[in-house]
Amino acid sequence: MRKQTHKLPGLVITNHEYLVPLDHLKPNADKIKVFAREIVAAELQTNRDLPWLVFFQGGPGFPSPRPDTKSGWLKRAVKDYRVLLLDQRGTGLSTPVTFQTLARFPTAKEQVEYLKNFRADSIVLDAELIRKELLGPGSQWTGLGQSYGGFCLTHYLCAAPEGLKEAIITGGLPPVEAPIDDIYRATYRRVIDKNSGYYMRYPEDLDKAREIVDYLFAHEVALPGGGRLTPRRFQQLGISFGFSDGFEHVHYLLENAFVDGASGRELSYTFLRGFENALQFETNPIYAILHEAVYCQEEASRWSAARVLAEYPDFEVSAGKPVLFTGEMIYPWMFDEYKYLQALKEAAEMLAAYDGWPRLYDAGKLQSSAVPSSAAVFYQDMYVETSFSEATGKLVPSMKLWITNEYEHNAIRADGEKVLDRLISMLRGEV
Repeated sequence: MRKQTHKLPGLVITNHEYLVPLDHLKPNADKIKVFAREIVAAELQTNRDLPWLVFFQGGPGFPSPRPDTKSGWLKRAVKDYRVLLLDQRGTGLSTPVTFQTLARFPTAKEQVEYLKNFRADSIVLDAELIRKELLGPGSQWTGLGQSYGGFCLTHYLCAAPEGLKEAIITGGLPPVEAPIDDIYRATYRRVIDKNSGYYMRYPEDLDKAREIVDYLFAHEVALPGGGRLTPRRFQQLGISFGFSDGFEHVHYLLENAFVDGASGRELSYTFLRGFENALQFETNPIYAILHEAVYCQEEASRWSAARVLAEYPDFEVSAGKPVLFTGEMIYPWMFDEYKYLQALKEAAEMLAAYDGWPRLYDAGKLQSSAVPSSAAVFYQDMYVETSFSEATGKLVPSMKLWITNEYEHNAIRADGEKVLDRLISMLRGEV
């Protein structure tokens, strides 16, 4: 373990590194690195009795936040806790998974065997190893999980509840027993509703989106970073519609779509660069290659989102129809059209067909959980279906639910100090 300490105004940051087994069932075999940042309020730095809070980031495939100020949910957290920002395995500084690092494996089969170790079950086992080393045997800490981080924390409640003093979840109570196809059916319905909301706010974008799609059908449009912009790839901008500022991100991007160039009206470089920056599948390939696997329990996904899409013809792009944007879905064609996913196509196909995923959730263990818990569930959440989250919350007798339409899925980023304060107050019986 290596430590480096830095200071920001009001915060002291200490970096930690741990070697953990790639496969926790084979503790003496290959190891990977897991990185974490310890954050403590400067005035509490010497308080060694300060309780710990470990943060599980949304994703899958994204690192913990990189703090630059004492603000947001972190400002509230460091009032009461010493915070550990965990870069989940494969993300950030934790032995990253990218198209470059996966190129070390000579075959897709070897890539698949490696990637099978990057779901919530392995992430929780990493956390347990770190907890015992950092806090000591018999210790406990509070878990905070946002979105996919809540999936990880729900698995934690099933697999190692003895390590948790408390659990706090925002927008991430997962479906415990729902089949994956039902999950995507619910998600598509939410996405259709979000499209309606988007075009109600920005009706002029009906024509703008149609114009862009018509242009893409008529022209080969190369993206600055490689690959081609196609109509179905353009539709993926709707992935941001479930955030409080998601409509604006798309609207302002579309505003800059066209310029008058040497050969007439064409898609602008500004738009094309902005489009690439809006989607992170190539820089965070776990998000693409393992996204459906987060829902799989003793079943294969078989490209669920792509199969279920056939039940929703409104998303078909054809002449005279409004262009509907898709949401947080992964499709097999992405491994052809995204330049830096192409090398992972065979592995992605194998993972989509893999039916040996272990169960992540145990309803019986959740029903017997005694870990004090609170969870924010966002009404009409586009990413984690509200009805599934509510059902999971009701399984846990020690969990207090806050179901609200005041916020969208990104509440902890949009108004983190207030949101976390309420969830902590719920744990303490103050609200």
